[in-house]
Amino acid sequence: MEKNITIDAETLFAAVDLGSNSFRLEIAHHVGGQIQRVDYIKEAVRQGGDLDENRNLNAAAIERGLKCLERFGEALKGFPKQNVRAVATQTLREARNRKQFIALAQKALGYDIEVISGVEEARLIYQGVSHFLPQSDERRLVIDIGGRSTEFILGQHFDAKTTESLRVGSVAWSLKYFPDGELSERNLKRAEVAAKSFLDVIAKSYAPKHWDVAYGASGTVGAVGDVLAAAGFDEGKVTQKGLNWLHSELVKAKQADRLKLSGLKTERKAVIGGGLSVLRAVFDLLKIDTLHVARGALRHGLFYDMVAEASDGLVYTKEASVNFLLSRFPVDTSHANNVVQASMHLFDYAADDLHLKKSELKAQRRLLAWAAQCHEIGSNISHAASHRHGAYILDHTELMGFSQSELHHLSLLVLGQHGKIKKLELTNDDNQLIVSLACLRLAIILCHSRNEPKLTGIKQLTFNENKLQLTVLDSWIEAHPQSAYLLEEEVIAWKKTHWRLAVTTKS
Repeated sequence: MEKNITIDAETLFAAVDLGSNSFRLEIAHHVGGQIQRVDYIKEAVRQGGDLDENRNLNAAAIERGLKCLERFGEALKGFPKQNVRAVATQTLREARNRKQFIALAQKALGYDIEVISGVEEARLIYQGVSHFLPQSDERRLVIDIGGRSTEFILGQHFDAKTTESLRVGSVAWSLKYFPDGELSERNLKRAEVAAKSFLDVIAKSYAPKHWDVAYGASGTVGAVGDVLAAAGFDEGKVTQKGLNWLHSELVKAKQADRLKLSGLKTERKAVIGGGLSVLRAVFDLLKIDTLHVARGALRHGLFYDMVAEASDGLVYTKEASVNFLLSRFPVDTSHANNVVQASMHLFDYAADDLHLKKSELKAQRRLLAWAAQCHEIGSNISHAASHRHGAYILDHTELMGFSQSELHHLSLLVLGQHGKIKKLELTNDDNQLIVSLACLRLAIILCHSRNEPKLTGIKQLTFNENKLQLTVLDSWIEAHPQSAYLLEEEVIAWKKTHWRLAVTTKS
């Protein structure tokens, strides 16, 4: 099996987390199944507080983020692309101008940045946390209160079984309920009640009967744990008694900037009110007595994902996610498998013409196969417009293992499976997507009868610059007149785009 990454004790990996409150870079080795830190940089960029009324990142937030990523980029110079993974979370999920920021951010960092869904963020958090815990059969609840979202995960061993991400966090709640930094009893009570009403939707699913031990990851839980430990409470634990004490300390201080608590970092003062309110709401709703402060975090989940990709381990997570989606939107499995078979047959012909690394080809091939599996998921909503409904589902679903850009790639393939190609508004240099799209459209034509396709007469598919050429046997054309007609129509469809398709025959 081909490995995407060659791993030994000297191999360095880097994970970049563009959070709502802080940007983090960690560089580490993977030795003996464990992460060994080499370097760690954290900067309080606080983009989560700088979304304007139209949910656009303002100029100041963009500038702070870019300057931070330029510094991260300097530390990452020389790292192989496959050894670096950078992800953005809730603030950039919300930001309407995220595409503009991400384009600039990737130049500043020097590496691709993926905006991940809340479900994927939760999975990665659980991966990071579970790998730092002793292995046992305990059922785990993991909670991460970030700047603009809070993730909840139920899992066992290394498997995240139930995940949820809600738009409530320390930055968002501090801006809404403590805009001037006033830490009054009234403000704290209002913030806590509001958090409960927001989080109540998950109370039943995450009730104590579903877990044995509760863990808190990163962000607010880590900050509160540090303060409580410095005050003499049990280190590594957050308890109801400790939260009550901290609540009273905030009320005594009256203003966030007057807080003098050992263990509380300066940049945390402005968001501790919101974070504590959310944490107290979580304790009350889920009947938590003790929350153990976990070592692992999202960025560690990124490390373990990169290692898993070396042995295709992450593929199993994605396949499980696709199967879960198909269970919610059932399709004609036999027909879908036929389209997968035909798509793969065509893609393997054209693969070399894309001039990609083997690992990149494997990734493109898998995405095409998943798109073929899912190409009819919208048919239960409307058969005539199934491609549009299917594309919408893929663009708006959250699947563990997939980034938003991968889901959008699948969405474009499903949307473009037939009809006008120009509707996709593709760029002229998007060759990988174009070849995959051509393979899917041609495969659907070859499977139009919804029977197993006869592929022995399909001899070649090539791609050169902007031209696709399909070669079939004369005898195949004679035996499949309906398919031949549909291929003629397909040639006409491509004439209205930047690309061209030609169908040639040979004896």
